Amino acid sequence: MKAQVIRRHGPLGSDTLDFVDRPVPEPGKGEILVRVLACGVCRTDLHVVEGDLPALPGEGIPGHEVVGEVVQNGPGTRGLYRPGDRVGIAWLYRACGVCPYCRRGDENLCLSPLFTGYHRPGGYAGFVTGDEAFCYPLSNSEDPVLQAPLLCAGIIGYRAFAQAGLRPGQRLGLYGFGASAHLVLKLAKSSGLSVSVVTRGGRHREWALEAGADWVGQEDNSVPPDPLDGAILFAPAGDLVPGIMRALDRGGILLTAGIHLSDIPSLNYQRELFFEKRLRSVTANTRQDGRAWLSLASERRIVPEVSVYPLEEAVRALTDLKNDRLKGVAVLRIS
Repeated sequence: MKAQVIRRHGPLGSDTLDFVDRPVPEPGKGEILVRVLACGVCRTDLHVVEGDLPALPGEGIPGHEVVGEVVQNGPGTRGLYRPGDRVGIAWLYRACGVCPYCRRGDENLCLSPLFTGYHRPGGYAGFVTGDEAFCYPLSNSEDPVLQAPLLCAGIIGYRAFAQAGLRPGQRLGLYGFGASAHLVLKLAKSSGLSVSVVTRGGRHREWALEAGADWVGQEDNSVPPDPLDGAILFAPAGDLVPGIMRALDRGGILLTAGIHLSDIPSLNYQRELFFEKRLRSVTANTRQDGRAWLSLASERRIVPEVSVYPLEEAVRALTDLKNDRLKGVAVLRIS
């Protein structure tokens, strides 16, 4: 099979990935073998290849928004899927199931998780294995390219949105506008919220307005016209946090939705935390989040906007993502 393998961790360049031939993997205990049809290109992939997440030993294949077709069941599987079924494989490859967090239902906080495209080979390849219990059933009748972004950009955005706990008529702010934020915007508008977007890229500001934002501003000096009941920070820029906290209404909440964030400056208690304002991170997701989101996206017909690349142009897709050249989510279509 063809695969994009990490050659070098560090700033993205033409030599970051090697496009090589590799044997088709064998599914292990409880795993299924999946022929990859499409794989989303996520900002977390950038954090993996550039070393923002600690580099792991061994050969790495990125990609954790994987849509594919089941080819084979490995030993010990329970028959949840048959060959030919379409499945999604997301960031959480497996949780241990026995630590205190897993036992209480918070598998996203597992003490020994495995992540797709990081601990385990990901979807920038022709085939991939997935833990049967952590895969999601998908419709065979839909374009896999449009399903792929739902598996990370969609799931993590949904978890952040759900944690905000906003009601129809309230005001949501989205800081940074890309793959996840544009899906949250669609979800928020379908939920009856007013949405403000703050983003530095001119192309992304135009995209946000076209996608239905009620107000759009720039990161460096913009303040939404009305205090926010909730906000989600997608940009990996901790220096934005104090300004967002000042933009919150009393009792408002800010959720940081990235796996990596630069340092947050000190906060002034009176201006930025008083009146029961809350600051909370969002960490990965549970399978229940994934199931709830996929059902909701189908029910409300929430469809991502995509830019499609062939597998051999994965570095170009990552470069366009890094340089904010995308209008839509980068997705690799894999033949």
